Amino acid sequence: MTTVTTATVRPGIAERLSQMIRIPTVSAELEQRGPAPFEDFVALLAELYPLTHEHLRLERHTDFGLLLHWTGRDTASDGPVVLMAHYDVVPVDESDAWTHPPFAGVIADGSVYGRGALDDKGPLIVVLEAVENLLADGFVPARDVYLSFGGNEETYGHAAEEIARVLRDRDIVPWLVVDEGGAVVDAPLPFVPGRAAMIGVGEKGVMTVQLTARGAGGHASAPPSLTAVRRIARAVDRLGPATFRPRTPAAIGRMLSQLATRTPGPARPLLRLLGAAPLLTARVFAVLGGEPAALIRTTVAPTMQSGGTAANVLPSQASATVNLRLALGETTQQTVFRVRRRIRDPLVKVEVLEASEPSPESPTDNVQFALLAAALEVSHPGIPAVPYVMMAATDSRHFHRFSPAVYRFAPLEMSNAQRSSIHGVDESVEIAALERGERFHRALLEQLV
Repeated sequence: MTTVTTATVRPGIAERLSQMIRIPTVSAELEQRGPAPFEDFVALLAELYPLTHEHLRLERHTDFGLLLHWTGRDTASDGPVVLMAHYDVVPVDESDAWTHPPFAGVIADGSVYGRGALDDKGPLIVVLEAVENLLADGFVPARDVYLSFGGNEETYGHAAEEIARVLRDRDIVPWLVVDEGGAVVDAPLPFVPGRAAMIGVGEKGVMTVQLTARGAGGHASAPPSLTAVRRIARAVDRLGPATFRPRTPAAIGRMLSQLATRTPGPARPLLRLLGAAPLLTARVFAVLGGEPAALIRTTVAPTMQSGGTAANVLPSQASATVNLRLALGETTQQTVFRVRRRIRDPLVKVEVLEASEPSPESPTDNVQFALLAAALEVSHPGIPAVPYVMMAATDSRHFHRFSPAVYRFAPLEMSNAQRSSIHGVDESVEIAALERGERFHRALLEQLV
């Protein structure tokens, strides 16, 4: 690795993030708000990061994809680095009580508050800050670097997918891809103290299915024994937590073994045992429920139901939407088969609305993971880089099909309360965390070989 230098760091990162938050780039409300907020955001980036836009070549892919290319000193034969983020955010429930208005970008008590502070404008800004600061010092990376920013990640849009397709069509295979995902967290497991940088080396797949049933309509005063609504309710009930068998990915075993080295007391031998016994780990995590259970099995979450037009009328059709997160090692085909088998009702139609396969696991014994750990040692000294499986979907899923090293990590500290605020209420990020996040990306770029 090359020596990390002290770059000229611009003050005002909090104010710049505040400006970003004040632009309501809510991709789910595109029809109501129109494209203006997204174009305003793109214009703001050019204003806030003049050196980046002067030295990096910008391409627009679809209406929402930004791809900036930074030419390195040498065009490495094993590919460039791709740093990813997204600038769209999820909607805000107007009935929620925020301490500060969600799109005001308030700076208070050492933090920046607002929708997108953590997901994902905070992680986006620390990438741009690092690039801008390095450019101010005349730095040129050792290999090509691409910044890939999407504006419709939250709605599973095609911006990042198109960027990945363009790079692949140009025979550009990234050497390293880093997107949102894990973070620097306290107590990575309920019985594990201390802090760890959780780096997603794999990502669960996503599938949305719609269950539909038809039945005899009519007056509610004389219902048949099995109405369309009851048929759908029965199908949903059959898709319980045990629908899919638990299995422990290799990344979880590596995570447990690594956490064991830093865990004192009786938890240490337990973690070592679990790290070496994947079948036992699967059973234990399944019993624990919540996040541990989600790490080792495909989850099934009914999210929407519909049917009926009046309180006293039997609907002739009812439906339910079910969201599944596919465990590593599963396939979409196997998942649909399992869902139909569990429902056991040929009169319930199962329609796949969208689906993406789980990712393969990226290795942790390579130069790329070592680079992430080295950058962490600069920005967060003493915090270990720990592999885990990302349970949510990210834009990086479009790259893992052809890039061998894809990792999901936002170099920001997030408490349990902050993690809960993502897609929730009072989302915020500490200014000091932003400064350390910039330092991480700066170190990563400086240490490229």
